[in-house]
Amino acid sequence: MDRRQRKTRKAIFDAFSELLIRKSFSQITVQEIINRADVGRTTFYAHFPQKDDLLRELCADLFEHVFSQPPEAEPTHDFSMASEDPKAFVAHILYHLRDHGKKVIVLLTCESGELFQDYFRHYFNELAGRHIYNSSQYKNLNVPRDFLMDHICASFINLVRWWQKNNMTPSPEILSEYYTSVIQPIVQ
Repeated sequence: MDRRQRKTRKAIFDAFSELLIRKSFSQITVQEIINRADVGRTTFYAHFPQKDDLLRELCADLFEHVFSQPPEAEPTHDFSMASEDPKAFVAHILYHLRDHGKKVIVLLTCESGELFQDYFRHYFNELAGRHIYNSSQYKNLNVPRDFLMDHICASFINLVRWWQKNNMTPSPEILSEYYTSVIQPIVQ
């Protein structure tokens, strides 16, 4: 993708994100998106055949790097050498949520947050599942896999909400301690 295309996609993503903070997904029109992004209708549809495709691409853009495995060294943190440590895994995700400004957190907790939570849950479950299903503790539980993952992911989303209410304090490392303490019996 060339620089001009990346710039256009960013303008559309930014416009869509701003609208999602104010309105639910179902109430947003393509016309509102293209007006705010200052792009033509043909340009919009050249990038996204439908509004649902825009949502999917926005979520992929936001979450694919956050949930990269193994974690890459970043300017604000480096957990690349501790990728098997659940605390490092959680702290890595929290740093990304914080470093994206509050964009991801606002999207996870806004009126349309349920749509983002579904995408977030998909990425989270895929990555967390690798750690959890290999743990000896999981093998001793008599709990359906999907129930367990929903519980762990919902707990993480609630942690993020709590963090947002507390102005993103304490640090990702401390939050990681909180979270892993709660789910420790499963991921030990």
